[in-house]
Amino acid sequence: MKAEKQKERIGEEGLEHFEEYIKTYSQNREHPGKIILNFYKGNKWNMFKSCLFLIAQRSPIWVLPIVTANIINIATDGKEDGMRSIIINLMVALIFICQNAPSNYFATKFYARVNRSIEGSLRNALVRKLQHLSIMFHKEMQSGRLQSKIMRDVENVQDLLTQIFKTLLFFVMDMSVAVTITLMNSPTVFVFFLVMAPFAVLLVYAFRKPVSNRNKEFRREMEQTQGAVAEMLEMIPVTRAHGLQEVEIKKMNKHLNQIVNRGYQLDLVNALFGSVSWVMFQAFQVICLAFTGVLACKGKISVGEVILYQNYFSQIVGQVSTLINIYPQICRGIESVNSIGDVLAETKVEDNNSIVPLGELKGSVEFCNVDFKYPDGEKLILDDFSLKVNSGESIAFVGESGAGKSTILNLLIGFIPPVNGKILIDRINMVNLDINEYRKQIAVVPQNTILFSGTIRENITYGLDNITEEEIKRVIEQVGLDDMIKGMPNGLDTQLGEHGDKLSGGQKQRISIARALIRKPKIIIFDEATSALDSASEKKVQEATNNMMKNCTTFLVAHRLSTIKNADRIAVMEEGKIIEIGNYEELMAKKGAFYKLQTLQS
Repeated sequence: MKAEKQKERIGEEGLEHFEEYIKTYSQNREHPGKIILNFYKGNKWNMFKSCLFLIAQRSPIWVLPIVTANIINIATDGKEDGMRSIIINLMVALIFICQNAPSNYFATKFYARVNRSIEGSLRNALVRKLQHLSIMFHKEMQSGRLQSKIMRDVENVQDLLTQIFKTLLFFVMDMSVAVTITLMNSPTVFVFFLVMAPFAVLLVYAFRKPVSNRNKEFRREMEQTQGAVAEMLEMIPVTRAHGLQEVEIKKMNKHLNQIVNRGYQLDLVNALFGSVSWVMFQAFQVICLAFTGVLACKGKISVGEVILYQNYFSQIVGQVSTLINIYPQICRGIESVNSIGDVLAETKVEDNNSIVPLGELKGSVEFCNVDFKYPDGEKLILDDFSLKVNSGESIAFVGESGAGKSTILNLLIGFIPPVNGKILIDRINMVNLDINEYRKQIAVVPQNTILFSGTIRENITYGLDNITEEEIKRVIEQVGLDDMIKGMPNGLDTQLGEHGDKLSGGQKQRISIARALIRKPKIIIFDEATSALDSASEKKVQEATNNMMKNCTTFLVAHRLSTIKNADRIAVMEEGKIIEIGNYEELMAKKGAFYKLQTLQS
């Protein structure tokens, strides 16, 4: 039970640190080191305990060279009490060695709490930020790239933090112990250590830029390819239907070959970096051995001290070598820190001012002189668009593609803000509303059906609690799903595949409509909701839609004009303006633009 609570606590910390992470990334975009230090906030006690146990775990590395030197000196001196001294040194060594296992366990335990907490916090923070970012951001960013940031980049940051913490801690401790003992015993050897150190720094500096650049190029290429892979998987039915497998294979091969080339260049730089550092440090060790050997020959140090200094110099060389060898990994981790920062510091957040409380939505809507165009567009999609829709009224929008029909719905949902003008919801300017409070009282049936791989019941009642079986049954009957569900192996609890791929297009659309109807919305928006239905299903959905029109304000976009006969008003759109408006009979009698559209479909 305690372990489960710990898991829950660690998993929820992303919510606590969300605002802190946003602030950290926004203020320190050019200083990844500051960002990394901020990750450890709130974990100081576990970090402290982990450090204590890591010191205990590492202590044999510092004690064993002293014990080795003592035993060698005892053996070469040939004193009578030598056996007793050897046994004492042996016991000391064994005590330090045996405590290594429990110390390592507890060091790992406490640091794992910190590291896994940061991992969960980062992923939670990314998911939360993505949920707050505007729809325009998501349209511009490939979903595969975002997946890479949530999974791969967070994993790289986690590895980076582990490497930095343990490697740097061991480096500092090993250097401190080795330098202190060497300085106390032989200043001459200490000066030798001091002379050798700058060569390691020069080596890192020489390789810093090429290693960093190669890692940056590789990460970007990997993100682009992951986005392309996600698109390829989505496009497989279309690709297969048109016999374009080879075209898609060639396109993907181009991306995959780019990864191979970038990875190859990265491997070469890393290999050169590693081999040069190995040669340099092996040479350092041999020089150290020769230098201390000369001092021993002159009687300035003992034979045991030759081994002592050789071991300590090996530790220093080993730690510097480790730092150098993990430098490419550090670069990769820092690139991932910056990649995550691109999302967390993104400013395209959906506005939600919450100035005026909405209360219970009544459903009146008014567009007042609304202009809209996309940020990089030149042409207005909506041009001085005005329309008043009373509570409980149903209105349908028709017209050619690009006339602005779907833009009206996106504005009404709050996905995009108008460039000029305003939208009034129950006479309240939409920009002053709590957009989430508003959306909980509306329902949307999109043109492209979106289902997830849960049960039919879960897809219909998505996000709702305390829905009764009677309510579900009523809705599935209204949209004509009852016969389909009876034929399912587990009825409402039948598991759907990814995106509901086990169902036909019409079945998926009816589940989407049922999801909207069960919410009992005050405003409902249908965007080509019956486009994928056969005639029988369309008739049932049309009956449900007609019933909904009596209970809420209804907005419809339809190309199939027969589905909107019962709408209170029909607005004919052309180049962002309403050119005709009225009910079905009035527009047909007028024999204008709507009449021509209907005639073409007859």
